[in-house]
Amino acid sequence: MSANIITLLTDFGTTDYFVPAMKGVILTINSEVRIVDLAHEIPPLNIRKGAFVLGSSYKDFPVGTIHVAVVDPGVGTERRPIIVETADALFVGPDNGIFSRIYENEDDWRVYSIDQSEYQLPKNSSTFNGRDVFAPVAAWLSRGIAPDRIGVEVSDPVRLNPLRPGIDLLTGRIVATIINIDRFGNCVTSLTPDDLPVDEVDGQGLLVAGSVIDQFCDCFGAAQYPERPFAYPGSAGYWEIACWYDSAADRLGIRTGDQVVVDFSQGDQ
Repeated sequence: MSANIITLLTDFGTTDYFVPAMKGVILTINSEVRIVDLAHEIPPLNIRKGAFVLGSSYKDFPVGTIHVAVVDPGVGTERRPIIVETADALFVGPDNGIFSRIYENEDDWRVYSIDQSEYQLPKNSSTFNGRDVFAPVAAWLSRGIAPDRIGVEVSDPVRLNPLRPGIDLLTGRIVATIINIDRFGNCVTSLTPDDLPVDEVDGQGLLVAGSVIDQFCDCFGAAQYPERPFAYPGSAGYWEIACWYDSAADRLGIRTGDQVVVDFSQGDQ
């Protein structure tokens, strides 16, 4: 089945030739496909950020979309180039964990190594697989080439640690982490409304970076105490921590990977 859209997610930025080169390769193979820039300002080599952005956005695209994700500190090494196939989309990129959120979100998926050189550029640089491997493979997929013609199925893709919160066995409290900080300084936790239901937040508190967040809101405008940080259910499906017209990350000293503890005893103090 052919595809009409290929998205690109990279850490290449937009001031060099890398992204245009990938687009040129794709259009040379399939001039009819539409290319959408998903993101190119992923912090350099930050696989976790790339996995989060991809995992938070791919479902908003039409069925059949092909997503190319290249955040690849292992380029030129023995790490595998792969295709991930789900019921509604295809993903092309390095086997380094960048597709971890896809594996978590989807019930049925298959992974294929990229083996057949005929679907890659004839001259393959060891430093630019985005142009030489992933772009042409995505373009051939968009023309209807099946993944199993490009490589064999594999069963052991690299996966990042799951985002699901855990339980502290000593205290019984839910323990989550900060999984992303956006450009506004809002801090995305790994807590979902399933873990902490919106209608059960009264008397709860989030402990993070030495601070207690005990104000919960539906949106920014609902903050009863604008001077205090608050938590709200974000658009990516996780609880987020914010400050009114300020960066919560800067004000509270929160960093990606920080622990977030749900503590019912901390609310309304």
